Amino acid sequence: MDISDLRSEYSGELFRRTDLDPDPVAQFGRWFGQAREVKQPEVNACTLATVGMDGRPSARTVLLKYFDDDGFVFFTNTASRKAREIAENPSVAMLFFWQTLERQVSIRGSAERIGATEVMRYFARRPRNSQLGAWVSEQSAVITSRSLLETKLDELKRKFSAGEVPVPSFWGGYRVRPEEVEFWQGRPSRLHDRFRYRRVDDAWVIERLAP
Repeated sequence: MDISDLRSEYSGELFRRTDLDPDPVAQFGRWFGQAREVKQPEVNACTLATVGMDGRPSARTVLLKYFDDDGFVFFTNTASRKAREIAENPSVAMLFFWQTLERQVSIRGSAERIGATEVMRYFARRPRNSQLGAWVSEQSAVITSRSLLETKLDELKRKFSAGEVPVPSFWGGYRVRPEEVEFWQGRPSRLHDRFRYRRVDDAWVIERLAP
């Protein structure tokens, strides 16, 4: 199938060096807030890319749950492929695509497990069905049918019917500490505006990149 003529013209606003906050996390927060204002669907969804010991990259969509000066946090099954690859190679990349605003933010950094207290605090805020779902799946494992998942879910509903759902021992969170952050604004004629923050020692260097 030839889809070479499938294209859209970008028409985003001019994005200048003077528009940038000196801190990339603050700049990310500014853009994130604007994406929420225009009701960008799944605004906290991002592609997470990892590379294991075999050198083959893999990518999947995860949901960012919070971010601060220490980095960007998501949660997952700690026996999943992404978790195994992070254990083998903590260097990761995250990509947010906010089509409504014709913007992308890409982050390169190092992922690390967060502490049990922080995991418990977040897990307690999850809807009960999401808590149960964390128990059900041996993420990335081969299964023979969906009915196995549904049967296990029913069993867990009965098991935990009388009280709170505890945090599974195989479930946790990861913080990606940024080393590079790029902000991309779609512009006409494919002359997009791109700015990259690079951490040098304890400071951020900002550079404009060619589109």
